[in-house]
Amino acid sequence: MNVLVLYAHPVETSFNAGLHRTIVERLSTAGHTIDDCDLYAEDFDPRLTRAERLGYHDQRGPDDAVAGYVERLRKAEALVLSFPVWNYGYPAILKGFFDRVFLPGVSFKLVDGKVRPTLHNISKLAAVTTYGGSRFRALLMGDPPRKVVKRMLRATIKPGASVSYLAHYSMNLSTDASRAAFTAKVAASMDQF
Repeated sequence: MNVLVLYAHPVETSFNAGLHRTIVERLSTAGHTIDDCDLYAEDFDPRLTRAERLGYHDQRGPDDAVAGYVERLRKAEALVLSFPVWNYGYPAILKGFFDRVFLPGVSFKLVDGKVRPTLHNISKLAAVTTYGGSRFRALLMGDPPRKVVKRMLRATIKPGASVSYLAHYSMNLSTDASRAAFTAKVAASMDQF
């Protein structure tokens, strides 16, 4: 299976970086073809330009600034997101990827004013993330990242696709044991992906 891994963390020595390495290694060992998209390493620009916003509903072409990312998304059969939750949301670089790449004609089309999902090439979706605070605190805030994955992205990909959300909460209080247990959970999930 062709798996697009979207990774969004700027520090190569972080726990998230270790999770990202585990994801890529385990998926590769399981025989998947990996398109490892490290948004920071690729210097992805998350800013939606004025021209992009004005032409948001226009047909995109090969000269578009994000055409390469659109092509990678279209080639994917599965999508794995690897990111930290900051301020109850996605890192700006990952949010910008959604804003600039999940376009009309790419992830959805408008038919008589209604949204019709079009990323039916993606039959599996997983998110691997960390939160500084507790699950309870995330719930109090509505847990926007989980909702985007479990609702919005799920509605955009192939109907009935497998969707998983693996989160390590309370990173501010984490221990070597809690991080090791979560890493093992992620490894097992990728082994069975």
